[in-house]
Amino acid sequence: MLFHRNSLTIRSAAKINVSLHIKGILPNGFHDLEMVNLPLDLHDIIEIDRTPYSQDTFVTCDDVSLSFTRHNLCTKAVEKMRAFFGFKDNFTINIHKEIPFAAGLGGGSSNAAAVIRGLVDLLEIKTTPEILSEIGLQIGADVPFFLSMKPSIVTGIGEKLEKIQVKKSYFCLLVKPNEGLSTQKVFAKFDEMKPENAPIDTEKVVAALTSGDDGLLAQSIGNDLEAASVSLLPKIAEIEKSLRFDGFRIVSMTGSGSTVFALTTNQKLARECFRKYDEQGYVTRLCKTLV
Repeated sequence: MLFHRNSLTIRSAAKINVSLHIKGILPNGFHDLEMVNLPLDLHDIIEIDRTPYSQDTFVTCDDVSLSFTRHNLCTKAVEKMRAFFGFKDNFTINIHKEIPFAAGLGGGSSNAAAVIRGLVDLLEIKTTPEILSEIGLQIGADVPFFLSMKPSIVTGIGEKLEKIQVKKSYFCLLVKPNEGLSTQKVFAKFDEMKPENAPIDTEKVVAALTSGDDGLLAQSIGNDLEAASVSLLPKIAEIEKSLRFDGFRIVSMTGSGSTVFALTTNQKLARECFRKYDEQGYVTRLCKTLV
């Protein structure tokens, strides 16, 4: 007699955009992106339980302030997987939160990717990474990256991934104002402002990560959305300035904000500044980049 698992637990990791360059507008109206993404060991925990007699799938979360958007992304992941693979099962999905919301860390997309991976394991689905990536892209532009979870150059709207080699792991201090930012509003502000950003050299960013050259990395990173995000939430610029004053060289905003990250190999500096910004009331996390 064959026994099938009815539940599993899976990690749902965050990411930072070490650099984010907007190359232009695609024919479909989406922005043509060129990003260098690093996964983090900061993660949510997703518990998936198969509920054979349930008429629906239910998503719960231990963060009461959570937007319904994140619930919908997990529900959407189940619906898209069901539409493609034809299973009848329903599930209870519990999200245990550590990744801040509306932070540019990809928490919602990561949760959806974790659900996809979880369903593949739980239902013993035979498939390919390419098929799962196509399904993920229907849910959100960041989902294909979170299905891979490897340091990558990410282009297009997020569907094209090129894995890169990273020489070392960094301590990553994340500092976020209590206010979040809507990705849609930030991109709309970017289109309105059309800021003249300093050019971002993605090749140099990758070369710096590959060689472990922190000086080159500090000079090469950037985020084309930063001016738009700062115009909506000036605290972002204040945090960046403060982190540089603290002694961090590799500092930038991730995604559309509102989180600022600082990378260092100096554990003492990272821990001291984590306590400093935590005591000042910011949403603060200290983690490491994954290689």
